[in-house]
Amino acid sequence: MSFSEFISVNFHQFWVLTGFANVTWQHGVMLLVGLFFIWLAIKKNFEPMLLVPIGFGILLGNIPFNATAGLEIGIYEEGSVLNILYNGVSAGWYPPLIFLGIGAMTDFSALIANPKLMLIGAAAQFGIFGAYMVALALGFSPDQAGALAIIGGADGPTAIFLSSKLAPNLMGAIAVSAYSYMALVPLIQPPIMRLLTTKKERVIRMKPARAVSQNEKIIFPIIGLLLTCFVVPSGIPLLGMLFFGNLLRECGVTTRLAKTASNALTDIVTMLLGLTVGASTQATSFLTVDTIFIFALGFMAFIIASASGVIFVKIFNLFLPQSKKLNPLIGNAGVSAVPMSARISNNLGLEYDPTNYLLMHAMGPNVSGVIGSAVAAGVLLGFLA
Repeated sequence: MSFSEFISVNFHQFWVLTGFANVTWQHGVMLLVGLFFIWLAIKKNFEPMLLVPIGFGILLGNIPFNATAGLEIGIYEEGSVLNILYNGVSAGWYPPLIFLGIGAMTDFSALIANPKLMLIGAAAQFGIFGAYMVALALGFSPDQAGALAIIGGADGPTAIFLSSKLAPNLMGAIAVSAYSYMALVPLIQPPIMRLLTTKKERVIRMKPARAVSQNEKIIFPIIGLLLTCFVVPSGIPLLGMLFFGNLLRECGVTTRLAKTASNALTDIVTMLLGLTVGASTQATSFLTVDTIFIFALGFMAFIIASASGVIFVKIFNLFLPQSKKLNPLIGNAGVSAVPMSARISNNLGLEYDPTNYLLMHAMGPNVSGVIGSAVAAGVLLGFLA
């Protein structure tokens, strides 16, 4: 073989392995989606802790390569580094670690002081079961419908955990959909809240919550674990870690563990989860008709969940005396997007009355939504697994 032939053959071999030789229009679409997520995170400050890792992961997962070359670089190639990291998603062990961190950073005082706020979190789960029925009607199997419906809880880790058990083939689209709608909470929820409430309702003042003792805070995660997990044992991986993290926070003797769980551990797992979830959206398996249905159903479920919470508060107020009425603006916080939804309740309340702070009241249904979405996932898993 002459030198020129040697150069020609090796250059050709090099070329067929480059991204330029393997790129398709689908890769271009997904790369634009990844850039859009990063732009939303940086420019608009929409949940940067979520959207930056997911957006960069989308870029990482959609760099074109020759899948037949056996390079072991793709996220779905056995033995590749990305595939090993993705096991935390596909095997479902990233979400419980996230719930451990959520429990360690969450103060349940607002819910303990006013337990009836838990009903708002329960009402918001109508979005999950409403979406389940629609997904069945559209032809999805019961397992797939259950995995899709959980998007309505606005809880990314729960959506990943449930879809990894019920519909692994749809997990990438479900995870991206769930985290996308969590990040877009500031855009989606305020119009719904304004539409369903009157100006008079938006300025309702709620009484300050009573002081909660330290003993109550310590007992709550123990009682909460026993009550919820006796009803739905299939929720143990999520609920068990949530209440364990909260006990670390409140017991007073494990401060170092609580800080580690709520800071370093949560940050590490969030980075790995976001990056690998983003990378799982490879164009060849992500851009399908099912993906469009998933995003549409997720959006519908999220709207139903947000609206259900607000409507429930309005109905509940019909049975409450004037002095104990609830502000319907806290109803949207029944979804599991903590503390984003609670902040939206507070911000919208201040828009109509600059002295009416609703944040602490909204945190009650917000943390209840975390528990509610995990319970709903346990119910679906128990029925469908």
